[in-house]
Amino acid sequence: MKLSEILIKPILTEKANSQQESLRRFAFKVNRKANKLEIKKAIETFYGVTVVDVNTSVIPGKNKTRFTKAGFIQGRKPAFKKALVTVAEGETIDLYGAV
Repeated sequence: MKLSEILIKPILTEKANSQQESLRRFAFKVNRKANKLEIKKAIETFYGVTVVDVNTSVIPGKNKTRFTKAGFIQGRKPAFKKALVTVAEGETIDLYGAV
């Protein structure tokens, strides 16, 4: 698997931001087929940091319903894999860039 196919996008939530500040832990949405070693290599290559630890979890898909003029619309959100990456002391990943 190519390194560019492993990382999909960073997860930017309040909980993820608080973990970035206190624990140096960053959350990413990753390819479901990627393993921890591939995720570690991709993070180190793209962001130039030293990865200490990688934790992964598969988030199951959820049923969603919405009421419209035409009635109920039912659907399903897809499942995805989340990786929590801890970087070395003193290092950080700039997820916001030049926003």
